[in-house]
Amino acid sequence: MLLKSLIDLIWPRVCHICGSTLPETDRFVCAPCISALPRTGYHRYSGSMNPMEHRFAGIIPFERATGHFFYMPGNPVAELIHDFKYRNFPGLATYLGEIAGKELYPTGFFSQAEAVIPVPLHFIKKMRRGYNQSEAIAMGLSRATRLPVDTSLRATRPHRTQTALGHEMRLKNTIGLFRVSHPERLKGKTIILVDDVCTTGATLLAAAEAILRDVESSRVILFSLGVTF
Repeated sequence: MLLKSLIDLIWPRVCHICGSTLPETDRFVCAPCISALPRTGYHRYSGSMNPMEHRFAGIIPFERATGHFFYMPGNPVAELIHDFKYRNFPGLATYLGEIAGKELYPTGFFSQAEAVIPVPLHFIKKMRRGYNQSEAIAMGLSRATRLPVDTSLRATRPHRTQTALGHEMRLKNTIGLFRVSHPERLKGKTIILVDDVCTTGATLLAAAEAILRDVESSRVILFSLGVTF
């Protein structure tokens, strides 16, 4: 207890958005800032495809798709994603994944899902960063849903970051990028495929194509923590 108090004095726990000191009950982000994060509500669409599902319709077969928070440069969601991708806060990614999972699970959006698979990083990039942020998000979803995380999906080669690329270059950048190393573990299962941000959808598309190609009778639910308008 004394050690914890000393650590909090030297490195106070503050909200990643507003900078206020966090109470004992909060992690990474204060309750008011968490409540104010812009949710898409895509999982509530009934009888018609939501905007994220329109991105993939007619390209690949999928069960459903959603991005949980609206992402745009400079908004609080973008700030949080930047923190967990580039400032060594994988716990923040897990925390946000758990929040999304707790909000989505009771709605039945993940019904029939049997496993959670993160979009992988190539091992060189993961070694440099120290973690895969999508895997950290997947761990949060797993905590909320009790579904196991499977890391059979692998990146077969390094690829350029997608951030500064246009739509066509993003698609070319991800061609043949992924494969499933243990397809027998996933045969016939419905899989939640997890990414951090969906902009053009090129990365999720390439990852889903690999799963559907390599895993017999598989089905995919597409999920990203953030999604552009």
